[in-house]
Amino acid sequence: MSNNLYPCLWFDGKLSEATHFYCSLFENSKVHAQNNIISKFEIEGTTVKLLNGGALFNINPSISFFVKCTTKAEIDKIWNAMLDGGKVMMALNTYPWSSYYGWIQDKYGMTWQFFEGNLQASEQKIIPNMLFTNNVFGRAQEAVNFYTQVFTNSKINFIDNYTSQEQPNTGKLKFGSFQLNNQQFAAMDGPGNNHAFQFNEGVSYILECDTQEQIDYYWDALSSEGFEGQCGWLKDKFGVSWQIIPIQLNQLMSNPETANKAREAFMKMNKFIIKDLF
Repeated sequence: MSNNLYPCLWFDGKLSEATHFYCSLFENSKVHAQNNIISKFEIEGTTVKLLNGGALFNINPSISFFVKCTTKAEIDKIWNAMLDGGKVMMALNTYPWSSYYGWIQDKYGMTWQFFEGNLQASEQKIIPNMLFTNNVFGRAQEAVNFYTQVFTNSKINFIDNYTSQEQPNTGKLKFGSFQLNNQQFAAMDGPGNNHAFQFNEGVSYILECDTQEQIDYYWDALSSEGFEGQCGWLKDKFGVSWQIIPIQLNQLMSNPETANKAREAFMKMNKFIIKDLF
């Protein structure tokens, strides 16, 4: 399989501005595609897609990006840039889990959690994190188990639960690190279940599949006990949004001779049917 699994951020305009902003913050960045509808770029080895979908959904902190930086100076530089028009969620400081950590929401609504640490050459610098709260509070461990069973090349790296002294979160997942299709993810409960946000389409995960069999498998597995949407979108049983799309779609949509036919076809679909796009 292509292992093309990456986050997608829902935008209402400003794709070009946001792409330039994000790529300017990180030394290793590259723009792969950009037009009025989508922007796809890579920062520090992590692919991110921006989708100009209008005002229907807003990004919220239920899915954030962990960013490991090797120096405080690196954190400060990016933090100060994001602070312009952004909002501090947790101030930069020393915490029990990190010598230097902070959580910030940028001017586009995306939230980032920065922490200082040693970064190995092959280590993923930017990791999506899912925060389970409200109606899915306490289900983070269940979700980690579910995702690592569904996806290939997957494993659980690390699990840390709240102790009996950490009421009312005792037994819940404080932090979990896991791997899906060779990509690193993180998940946690709460804490305290006192957040006013929950998973929505503002941040989703795109999975590009090589074959119809792969689309069928992941669509059925992830939509089980969830909800099927249109144009390859679905919500899993935890409320996390996924886009299950064929890898051929990018080529079809970038070709003026095939784009209109493919668009007309998939606008009528729930699950993608590859043969009907041509």
